[in-house]
Amino acid sequence: MAKKVKIIDLSVPIEHESPSEPWPPKINYVDHRAGAVDMRLRFGVKPEDLVYSNGLGWAYEEVSGITHTGTHLDAPWHFHPTAEGKLAKTIDEVPLEWCYGDGVIIDVRHKKPGEFITVEDVKEALNKINYTIKPGDIVLIMTGCDKKMGTPEYFDQPGMSREATLWLLEQGVKIIGIDAYGFDRPFKTMAEDYKKTGDGKVVWPAHFAGIEKEYCHIEKLANLDKIPKPYGFKVACFPVKIAKASAGWCRAVAIIEEE
Repeated sequence: MAKKVKIIDLSVPIEHESPSEPWPPKINYVDHRAGAVDMRLRFGVKPEDLVYSNGLGWAYEEVSGITHTGTHLDAPWHFHPTAEGKLAKTIDEVPLEWCYGDGVIIDVRHKKPGEFITVEDVKEALNKINYTIKPGDIVLIMTGCDKKMGTPEYFDQPGMSREATLWLLEQGVKIIGIDAYGFDRPFKTMAEDYKKTGDGKVVWPAHFAGIEKEYCHIEKLANLDKIPKPYGFKVACFPVKIAKASAGWCRAVAIIEEE
């Protein structure tokens, strides 16, 4: 007998002029009445000829937005032209095998905005759940920031350190996800640290870890707290196949087998 599965949506929608996007997308909604005009022009028919729909036509949407809008998978190309000394993969080149695997949640909801998520934080979270990372795991970093979506506080988040990112990659991880706007600390925090120190190493260190070790990460996840266990579930995060792009929107989900 086939096992029942529960699917938990880990994605956020792409919304028109979303306040949670520095580069907000725009969506033009073409409704059924406007679609009827399109259909009449395309097929050369009169309104009364649309007999099945009582004169109404199709609906569709025109989306204008960057590939990093909403829940998305960043390809190695986003970080740098090269990864591990080779040409970095664009999103259409990312192996699909990377995008489906065993999931594990790293709970760091105690971390404050602007703080680094360190190797010690990751190891401590793993120790609490008695789990050892294995190659191919999809690691989900739970900060709780998804609960602040739609508010200015959404951008106040902790971020992955370069060292923690590389440590996970050294365990054979190819995809890491986070339920915050970005993978690194907030833009304003990195900018402030640079002004104080003059050290360029404070800028985008976790993203730039992908130059040394090839990987992808998911930004703007949600609902990690709805997954009933920290491991023992599958994650699917297949990106939209956009030719030569640095990222692709994805409908990330957790798949839990039910007894």
